[in-house]
Amino acid sequence: MTESPRTALPSLNSPPGDRLEIVSAWDADTPYQAWRPQILVPPAFRQAEAPRVFVVVNQKGGAGKTTSAVELAAAWAAAGLRVRVIDADHQEAALSVWLLPQYPDGSPRHSLRSLFFDECSLAEATYPTLFAGVDVVPSGVDLSRVEYERPIGAEQALAAAIAQEAKEAGGRSPYDVTLIDGAPSLGLVTVAALTAADEALVPIKVGGLDMKGMASLHRTIRSVQKKTNPKLRVGAVLLTAWDKSGFARQLAAKVSTDYPEAAVIPVRRSIRAAEAPLAEQPIRLYAPEAAPAGDYDQAAAVILPTTGAAA
Repeated sequence: MTESPRTALPSLNSPPGDRLEIVSAWDADTPYQAWRPQILVPPAFRQAEAPRVFVVVNQKGGAGKTTSAVELAAAWAAAGLRVRVIDADHQEAALSVWLLPQYPDGSPRHSLRSLFFDECSLAEATYPTLFAGVDVVPSGVDLSRVEYERPIGAEQALAAAIAQEAKEAGGRSPYDVTLIDGAPSLGLVTVAALTAADEALVPIKVGGLDMKGMASLHRTIRSVQKKTNPKLRVGAVLLTAWDKSGFARQLAAKVSTDYPEAAVIPVRRSIRAAEAPLAEQPIRLYAPEAAPAGDYDQAAAVILPTTGAAA
């Protein structure tokens, strides 16, 4: 494939009225008519610093994991950070289709599966995308081999590869942010992603079925913290497809109780934003006026401020 020019991801200049208010506690007494979406940044929350490894995870499909990974990556890249996204979902490989890895001509094509089977290094499985500042480790349906062949050391494979890459780069990752897009299941690859991460980012679609699945997700994260990755913490919960409703308010209160250390960030519903994957562009390029573009931009700034980018 001939290398294509990379598109610069633009900064957003949302009108002040479109920005979400940031609060340190919910006001439960606000009347419904006056209630607006707010970003909760609790006293226990700690902003991340680069370099950082995030895993975007939810055991339920349709929660907005891939969209969240792409949009956060685009927001950090637009602010000057160097970002790598790892596609750890074999089911449809939606992230790899959306970001379109640019494979060099005449070279073998590696993927995340290749890494688990010791066929390449993490750097060799990383490819540029069409967007400046964003690289990708792609996946396909063959990633499912990891689940049934269970190569030795698979749970630690991704963590070890990230650590080895940083060691070879002089002790610091060549990327400011690594974002792992997890599968909607608790398989071996998802456990490996949680084991490799510093922070979990949890998208939850505002709906009854997602609320029912929260208990299982909560147990999974706490189990990984106990067994394979004690440093893992929940950095943020993203309430996707958010609409003003009493249920949305109830869900926000629930997750703030479950994860008192996490920022809770609503991402408003938008038909235009839902079209962005078909256009193979981040929302901030395809529909910069759509509310989710600004919401993810604010989320990125809350989770990891854009200072200290890699040279």
